Amino acid sequence: MAYVVGTGLLILVFVGVPLQYGAGEPAVAQVVGPIHGFLYIVYLATALDLARRAQFRLLQLAAMVGAGFVPFLAFVVEHRVARRITDEYLQDEEPETGVAAPGR
Repeated sequence: MAYVVGTGLLILVFVGVPLQYGAGEPAVAQVVGPIHGFLYIVYLATALDLARRAQFRLLQLAAMVGAGFVPFLAFVVEHRVARRITDEYLQDEEPETGVAAPGR
């Protein structure tokens, strides 16, 4: 969801808005804007659910929320959240012998 919302925001900010105000062609902004808005609401619901399940702190949740309206932030936040979730999952999968899982 973060990649889709982030890509939609980039298209809106760097293509739609310049075309609307620079060239007087609002078509891209009129199409991408509502789609981004709807997908951002879906992304928020998904982010809230993930934050609840993974017990994120308020600052981590705020970063996820901001990722939908700050260009390029979605990609950074998605990378960090995915890494954190993967690390926690791998940590749960380690054998109880005290030896780290392979690749760690």
